[in-house]
Amino acid sequence: MAYLKELLASRELLANLTMREVSGKYRRTVLGQLWSLINPIVLMLVYTVVFSFIFRARPAEGDPSGLNLYPLWLMCGLLPWLYFTRVVNGGLTSIVSNANLIKKVYFPRMHLPLSVALSTGVTWAMELGVLALALTIFGGMPLPFLPLLILWMVLLALFASGLAMMLAILNVHFRDTQHFVALILQMWMYLTPIIYPISLVREGAEQYGMWIIDVYRLNPMERFVEVFRNILYDNRLPAWDDALWCVGWAGVIFGLGYMIFQRNEKRLAELL
Repeated sequence: MAYLKELLASRELLANLTMREVSGKYRRTVLGQLWSLINPIVLMLVYTVVFSFIFRARPAEGDPSGLNLYPLWLMCGLLPWLYFTRVVNGGLTSIVSNANLIKKVYFPRMHLPLSVALSTGVTWAMELGVLALALTIFGGMPLPFLPLLILWMVLLALFASGLAMMLAILNVHFRDTQHFVALILQMWMYLTPIIYPISLVREGAEQYGMWIIDVYRLNPMERFVEVFRNILYDNRLPAWDDALWCVGWAGVIFGLGYMIFQRNEKRLAELL
């Protein structure tokens, strides 16, 4: 409780660190924050060409929205994944990259990975605004569901932050961590139904064994992507089991990350 009170008492520092991350991310670039829109758009175009036209991935029509556009379906799953990977990658290096600051003055070090999650949320909000506009133009109705989406965004932020805090501590001890995580995230993406529908996995499971789909759905990001698609693309409430899985994963991983980071925080200055 004492550490939590310390975090709350220094929330102004967290706000300053967050603004530093936001303003410094695209410093001295011509396009500035527009890069946060360009990157996912380019990814959308590449994946659309490869998986929609070449491999002919055909996701189900939005129910009940009636949307049937692969690029919009793709973006509804890609945006939460991009947020997750940005928080994990940025958070796990936040301690090492701020070594000079940590050695000079004491402050709750947990603010560093948390500031990454908050600043990434600012960028994500801009991307979401553009996606919501596109969905509305093509016949979807995402706006009434945006308050519910914010709740799931908080859960995703907790999940990503908890994982980032654990990895940040590990990265202080073993600097290879960030390189291993980059490889794992690449594989993790293709094990998540972001660029292909989960119906393809079910078809394989029917042929080789239904245990495949049971193991596949243990992937927490599969649940988060499904919930985001239900809200944004389908315009309906998520299934109760998906909702409970997201709440459980977010609570457990953030709780573990908080405990591990708190117990190792005092030694960070000497380890760096």
